[in-house]
Amino acid sequence: MIEFVEALGEHAFLRGALLAGLLASVACGVVGSYVVARRISYIAGGIAHCVLGGMGAARYFSVVHGWEWAHPLYGALAAAILGALVIGWVSLRLREREDTVISAVWSFGMAVGVLFIWKTPGYNEDLMNYLFGNILIISGHDLWLLGILDVCVLAMGVMCYRPLLAVCFDEEYARLRGVSVEFYYLLLLLLAAVTVVVLVTVVGIILAIAMLTLPAAAAGQFSRTLWRMMVTATLFCAGIVALGLAASYGPNLPAGATMIVLACLLYALATFLGPMVRGAKKA
Repeated sequence: MIEFVEALGEHAFLRGALLAGLLASVACGVVGSYVVARRISYIAGGIAHCVLGGMGAARYFSVVHGWEWAHPLYGALAAAILGALVIGWVSLRLREREDTVISAVWSFGMAVGVLFIWKTPGYNEDLMNYLFGNILIISGHDLWLLGILDVCVLAMGVMCYRPLLAVCFDEEYARLRGVSVEFYYLLLLLLAAVTVVVLVTVVGIILAIAMLTLPAAAAGQFSRTLWRMMVTATLFCAGIVALGLAASYGPNLPAGATMIVLACLLYALATFLGPMVRGAKKA
């Protein structure tokens, strides 16, 4: 830990990685709490894996056709939004086929991404880093994009708190109160899609869903209201990022994978301690 703190003062890339992780923690804590409360983790997983198609396409057109503006994160954002809209529409209109469509979107996005990567000249190391996560290569451009996405997600999550709360816990009551359940359900999926794109830069596509759900699920063990769950989940995420970076720095381990291990341990500990804490409060 001391070695990491000393290195943090010497290396700008470590400070950038920590800042990126803290930015991601805000969106992760807010939207992850909605996702866990609404029990749509499997939908968020489908969105998370379909973004590879957009990233692969963006990289292909950037390298082969000279589209310099086609950053992989822009492709990821477009694919995530499209995937969220498709899954959301099917969930609302054809609920009995929901799991099949999620699997199809998941598989199609990954397959298209692999095809584009295969046809793109070069090794495409940056896309491999997005797949498995490498927070240490965050650029200034990535930080700005993360910050903008973070502000958008936080603003929408806070401004629409009450209708999203109603949609997450009681759809029928929300309808009786005149809330447009379909609109806010799609909005929630779009927020999850944007948050997944934010997390892709931190832990990669494969592990993004774990970072989105596990800290929020752990926070839910100690929180009686959704807003407290959001605050607790954000703090848990920030702690996981900081400890993950510190723990992975010395042994030279993958930072993203280390963070997920810590998130799993946190969730296991919270699941064990949560009932005890609640029982103590009642007593």
